[in-house]
Amino acid sequence: MDNKTEELRDIFLDVADEETVTESQEDARGSLTGADRPVDERLRSVIAELREKFPFDTELPDEEYCELVRLFYDGADDAALAAALSCSPEQAFRARMDLHLVRDDDPPGGTVSPSDLEAIRDRLAADESPAAIADALGIDEAAVDRASAVVAAENRSRRVSHRFRTSFEEILTDADLTVQLTGGAHEDGLEEATEGAEVDVEF
Repeated sequence: MDNKTEELRDIFLDVADEETVTESQEDARGSLTGADRPVDERLRSVIAELREKFPFDTELPDEEYCELVRLFYDGADDAALAAALSCSPEQAFRARMDLHLVRDDDPPGGTVSPSDLEAIRDRLAADESPAAIADALGIDEAAVDRASAVVAAENRSRRVSHRFRTSFEEILTDADLTVQLTGGAHEDGLEEATEGAEVDVEF
């Protein structure tokens, strides 16, 4: 092979971090570097630690919890989460609460007003039951139960200074940066390797 071809091959190997081009074919589909594997391993580690610290209301496989975290930070709502995980929107909501993934508009569905949510927080702090709260506020007990799940998730997350949610965000941010830097290095390397090369095409 000529010098330019050898240089392009070396750049590809540096970017792919592989000793041979054919070894990269053994990685998971869609990833030359297998970057998704360590990301999922890190997510599973955080989820396992969270499960040891707090009880879970849902029982999904770790792979589905990892997918839920990814989709949540991609902006998926509970209906989209449920469709991707083949579960009900209610189960997706409960799984989010297990992982401390609370949204600004929780509880979903607009079933509880902001003022009622504050009242529910205060009454839960006073150890009132969801049934008693629903009766006192004139709200459906199921809506109070969902609001209670949000409050409980917020309280658990606050107790650990939002450590688990921060860990999820750092892992996914690292993964995004890796993809961007790898793509940028690949493009910059190819541009450098081909700089000054003559293009001689006859039609």
